Amino acid sequence: MRTGGVGRVIPLVVGWATVPIRMSLADLAPTEPGTADQRLREPVPALLVELDGGWLLIDSGFNPSLLRDAALRRRFHADPEVACELVGPHDADPLEWACANVGVDLRDVVAVAVSHFHHDHVGGLRHFAGRVPVYVQRAEYDAAEADPRRSEQACGMFRIDWDDPAMDWRFLDGDAEIAPGVDAVLTAGHTAGHQSFVVRLDSRRERGQTHRWPGYVFACDAADLQENLDGDRPVSAGDGRPDEVTVEAIRRLKAIAVANGFRVLPGHDPVVWPGF
Repeated sequence: MRTGGVGRVIPLVVGWATVPIRMSLADLAPTEPGTADQRLREPVPALLVELDGGWLLIDSGFNPSLLRDAALRRRFHADPEVACELVGPHDADPLEWACANVGVDLRDVVAVAVSHFHHDHVGGLRHFAGRVPVYVQRAEYDAAEADPRRSEQACGMFRIDWDDPAMDWRFLDGDAEIAPGVDAVLTAGHTAGHQSFVVRLDSRRERGQTHRWPGYVFACDAADLQENLDGDRPVSAGDGRPDEVTVEAIRRLKAIAVANGFRVLPGHDPVVWPGF
């Protein structure tokens, strides 16, 4: 573990999604009555990380226009098994509203990192096109670019959310330091280039906050629920791959947390994330 780190981490809930639990616990037997199809209301997370000179934003929630406009909602959110909700007033941008609630202006965000291209993580990128660098795994970008289905809702990735010529992409090829105290960790499985994040706190910069942990491992969608972490249970994998490929990433993140004395946080747990 290197010395130095970030000042504060501020977790956000920027939306909610009610989904079949099998999306998060992919090893549930589909023939088990009422279990795999049970629906779970999960938070849609984002994270603010205090750097020198501004904030790093990790993930950005839904694109509200695709939910509020009736025609766009029919096109992009037609799956009857998934119900998406925005936070904040009906006419507010959910990401702006969530950040304002913790005293952060989006103009103070100096960099963005994207765990993967699913629509509940990249819908706010439009705020940052042409403004700040956006870090993503090259494998994630290339897989999305290569698949013509990305323009429709069936794949969970909407090209309209991220395909902007003004976007200042910073491509990562595997594990990399994004900023002092913040590392991206390649955790492919849920998607071709999913990445999670390791954040080291600097106790000298905590500004009165009390942390039990010296740092955190943010799994994002490599582990949706605490049950994924506790039992090495797979999340859903895309592009026809077996769900079991996601377990390797879960074990790797847990090993990083143990080696450094950090806490590992699941991405969509309806109890753990709001509690954190």
